[in-house]
Amino acid sequence: MIYTAAILSAAMTCLAACSDDEPVLTDRNLEGTSEYLDTDDDAKQDIYYKPYVGFVGDPMPFYDPVAADFKVLYLQDYRPNQAVTYHPIWGVSTKDAASYTSLGELIPCGTASELDAALGTGSTIWHDGTYYTFYTAHSPNPATTSGINEAVMLATSTDFTHWTKNRSVLISGGDTYSSTDFRDPFVYKADDGSFRMIVSTRLNGKGVLAEYSSPDLLEWTSEGVFMTMMWDRFYECPDLFRMGDWWYLIYSEQHNAVRRVQYFKGRTLDELKACTANDAGIWPDNHEGFLDSRGFYAGKTASDGTDRYIWGWCASRAGLSNTGAADWAGNLVAHRLIQNPDGTLTTAKVEAIDSRFKSSETFDGFNLSAAASKLMPRLGTANSISFTVTTSSATDCFGMSFARGSDSEKWYSVIVNPESDTVRKINFEEEGGQGFIPDTDGYIFDAPADGVYNISIVTDNSVVTVYINDTAAWTGRIYGTARNCWSINSYGGEIAVSDIVVKTI
Repeated sequence: MIYTAAILSAAMTCLAACSDDEPVLTDRNLEGTSEYLDTDDDAKQDIYYKPYVGFVGDPMPFYDPVAADFKVLYLQDYRPNQAVTYHPIWGVSTKDAASYTSLGELIPCGTASELDAALGTGSTIWHDGTYYTFYTAHSPNPATTSGINEAVMLATSTDFTHWTKNRSVLISGGDTYSSTDFRDPFVYKADDGSFRMIVSTRLNGKGVLAEYSSPDLLEWTSEGVFMTMMWDRFYECPDLFRMGDWWYLIYSEQHNAVRRVQYFKGRTLDELKACTANDAGIWPDNHEGFLDSRGFYAGKTASDGTDRYIWGWCASRAGLSNTGAADWAGNLVAHRLIQNPDGTLTTAKVEAIDSRFKSSETFDGFNLSAAASKLMPRLGTANSISFTVTTSSATDCFGMSFARGSDSEKWYSVIVNPESDTVRKINFEEEGGQGFIPDTDGYIFDAPADGVYNISIVTDNSVVTVYINDTAAWTGRIYGTARNCWSINSYGGEIAVSDIVVKTI
């Protein structure tokens, strides 16, 4: 039997409350209160970076062997953007995927009449003292750019600060591939010493990854189709890498029915390509290779040789509403990528994030029966939360609520829902309101055999990431989380909650 918050929220009993004579809440008078505080979404972000003006779109991470740090280029989304020349490439640097330094604008847009009037996703590689960034050039007016709507262009730098566009290097689909979808180049060095590039495009209307080779990153030769895309799907932001004994392709599925970051795996490149050949659909795991919820998009990875991280953006939502449609672009979110013994991938919290939190408070454990919740004290603006839930049966359903107060009529819950006796799925619901919120849910994962769920949560203003047993991750936007109460909830069965720790900056 499947339990949902929409059915049970009316029956939930809050175990904490405050008296009717509490003073009116202000930002300076919150201690000891539990009523909901109506706050705006703060521009300041402590953990999940966003520029002071605008938002982060399509991260392009790169490990810089010279500076020994990660550079994460991204498409700057001003919102509103200029009508024709938009999404210049900006960047940040980080040593640990937990703290960021802005690098400002690196590669500007071209003029309105140039092919790179607008910029799109790309990738960076370092070679022989020079940084090469290949990016998507997008022309809103192909009539002025020889009929080309999209192509791959190059910018170079010797210091990662001053960039020069090399307009003699231009890779387009020509007569073979689509001129309107030819984008998101990813460049890597092959085992034979040559440089390889894969590009998201279409061949005869079907999505493919086209492949090119080069001896010097300047002269490129077509190598045909690297990999076909299944059905009517289109793989954006491809990222190809080898990790241990496995090759991986991580991509973002553009199709609205999916709209998530996924991956394929193979012990060889040929085995990897076979995953999609003739629409085979050879998935790497039992949940189609999903790495996060629909709240995390355009994920790409980089490794320092020890850890591999994946960066994507968590969308803001229309009208600063938790039920609003997802916008394009948002905050920069990073996960640590875990390779399991069978080659499957999962995501976990970036370990360095915990070092950002200086204050810690522990709480006593408790048990909850069906349709009960425990209201927890008010959070800070950025928080690290951890606790353990032990379930008593296969049908136990539990979750965590945010943007909640003792007087709330509606709140927002991340619910670990039993899909079967052995499978769980993370859903996002508005309790006291519409219930399940479309296009925000996670993916299925195997229930732990011992019924123990180790939960780790990071909140940064309205961005929330949830990790379960380093097996499942959920990223989403929950406005009102900062400086409000939260709760742990039971929706069916009996759960024991223990080891509760809340850290703040």
